[in-house]
Amino acid sequence: MVATEHYPLSELTTMRLGGKARWVIEISNREDLLEALDFAKQQNLPWFILGDGSNVIAGGDYNGVIILNRITGFEHIDEDDSSVTYRIGAGEVWDHIVERLCALELSGVEAMSAIPGRAGSTPVQNVGAYGQEIADTLIELEAYDTQTGTFVTLERDDCVFSYRNSLFKNPETRHHIITSITLRLNKAWMKPPFYSSLESYLSKHAISEYSPNTIRIAVIAIRTEKLPPVDQIASAGSFFKNPIVTSDVADSLLAHYPDMPHWSMPDNRVKLAAGWLIEQTGLKGFSKYGMAVYPKNALVLTNVNATSTDDLEKFKTEIIAAVQAKFAITLEQEPENLIG
Repeated sequence: MVATEHYPLSELTTMRLGGKARWVIEISNREDLLEALDFAKQQNLPWFILGDGSNVIAGGDYNGVIILNRITGFEHIDEDDSSVTYRIGAGEVWDHIVERLCALELSGVEAMSAIPGRAGSTPVQNVGAYGQEIADTLIELEAYDTQTGTFVTLERDDCVFSYRNSLFKNPETRHHIITSITLRLNKAWMKPPFYSSLESYLSKHAISEYSPNTIRIAVIAIRTEKLPPVDQIASAGSFFKNPIVTSDVADSLLAHYPDMPHWSMPDNRVKLAAGWLIEQTGLKGFSKYGMAVYPKNALVLTNVNATSTDDLEKFKTEIIAAVQAKFAITLEQEPENLIG
């Protein structure tokens, strides 16, 4: 195990902000994880598990231990007439896993192509895109329970999945470190109707064959058009959660904005499009404090030349206030804050 001191957080997060981490340790197996946690305990410091930092906003310095999860693994576990099951190391690059599964013509994660990050991060906020989410495919995961000091297996229902949330994101229950995920993929391919933007792309390009790789290629094309490449433009992807409101609130808004995108959900709720709400305030392309609303997608905030997380906070606050003033809806940040 190698511990590096005073490591720039801007090099560990895709928004490229933040001060320095007191210590950074990269792990490649379960034994490394236990050593890293023991190191943090000996130093009397907090710790934080980090993948690629694509859904984390770093504040100032982090006076703790950043543990970079790089545990690998791609293991065929089971197969029947309709499905194939794989166990995947939490430190695997997520899109590489999607690519491999699509090449095997297995369905279940193809719509989540080109999402940055590591496999172990996907259950944390129940990652999803274009009609699929990890909760649909995950059957169990292995994690280290820091309360009991043991490795445990959690089944899907144990993870308490909801929209962009889970057991692992809730501050009151987040005491597990994910080391592997087990996914059950379908041999049967996706069928229409698809998520609206995916449906539009397939129709526009006269695509009627829906193999996992075909859907993957379509999703990558859509995301490339709408989202900045994080290796070239500093951002954290979608910065705000799509708000979920009651059907009464949605009906009231639709009376004034009949073309407002919306999706029905269980329990008399409706999901709205945060990007559309921001765009209606006239802030698409807006820039200030060294930050900008991405011109191609109002849901994305980019770091043009901001010097601190304070710049991002001020910028975010103005956007939230504008949407609140126009729609009486309060947007919530999607990326997690790393505060030390």
